[in-house]
Amino acid sequence: MHVPLWVWLATSAVFLGLFIFDFYAHVRTPHEPTFRESATWSAFYVGLAIVFGVGLGLVWDWGHGSEYFAGYVTEKSLSVDNLFVFLIIMTKFAVPRIYQQKVLLVGVAIALVLRTVFILLGAAAISNFSWVFYLFGAFLVYTAIKLAREDHDSEPVEEFKENRLVRTLRRVMPTTTEYHEDRLTVRTNGTRFVTPMLIVMVAIGSTDVLFALDSIPAIFGLTKEPYIVFTTNAFALLGLRQLYVLIGGLLTRLVYLSEGLSVILGFIGVKMILEALHTNELAFLNGGEPVAWAPEVPIWFSLGFILMTLTVATVASLLVTRSRARAALAGAGQAPAVSATSPAAVTAGTPATAPTPAAEPDEQHR
Repeated sequence: MHVPLWVWLATSAVFLGLFIFDFYAHVRTPHEPTFRESATWSAFYVGLAIVFGVGLGLVWDWGHGSEYFAGYVTEKSLSVDNLFVFLIIMTKFAVPRIYQQKVLLVGVAIALVLRTVFILLGAAAISNFSWVFYLFGAFLVYTAIKLAREDHDSEPVEEFKENRLVRTLRRVMPTTTEYHEDRLTVRTNGTRFVTPMLIVMVAIGSTDVLFALDSIPAIFGLTKEPYIVFTTNAFALLGLRQLYVLIGGLLTRLVYLSEGLSVILGFIGVKMILEALHTNELAFLNGGEPVAWAPEVPIWFSLGFILMTLTVATVASLLVTRSRARAALAGAGQAPAVSATSPAAVTAGTPATAPTPAAEPDEQHR
């Protein structure tokens, strides 16, 4: 079904309104959100996404409704994995806890704008070149294998490296090494300086784009409708601020989340390759004709497989971490101390490093 332009505009306006509401209602005044506040608003955004999906199924059809829910669960799961990196960035920049919510909201808004560009480009490529599905599928399989082989038990804090956009911003703009409340810029001796607050916002927003390199192809493997791709990404990102606080301590216990996501990405990658075979136009493959023997993977199976994989990964993670904790208590005779550089310490607001991993002072004010 063709989605009218007014529906796109109305949907974009609603999401923009939600971001503005979130800013003025919760972020504009710096504060440390409580667990109850985060749980309430996280449930609100998840409920809103579910209501939207039900409405989509009723207005459009349940085939597309199922595609939406499969895409939403996948994107939400990938966004949870992104929180690990957000924790690392917050630690590297030693962001005061009362300002972390503003950093996340603005960073997520930047990420959504950049992801929208990727979505439009991906939709245009797929509509004009069916063989793009081969590339997307192969990339997802490669990403799944790479993710599964990574050592997730190593200390993650040192993994974050400033990307080119952040380095360019540091080089072009004079920066300070200290936070000035939640201000993005500050004037000192007649010169305008960029504060670490702006740097970390750009870091989170631009780093999230790297995750879009697997999440956008993944969602296109579940639906070819750009409208569904956009809304699933928007809803997945909307509640990320609350989710950061809500499951910050739980992240360290989800030891098998990456393995579960690698299975999901591999599954979707294979699914995309199979779909590409159904519409094959490559002359060197089957004479340029569709491959009839390639099996079709129904959307209900995809949704069930994704949910089952996430459930198994979560349950296995919690069982293993509980077993490790009991073994540690039995061996040490006391509760293990929390490392100052651990994500749990970051969640508690403990600064792990110097304010910024920045260049030398003479380079900052160059």
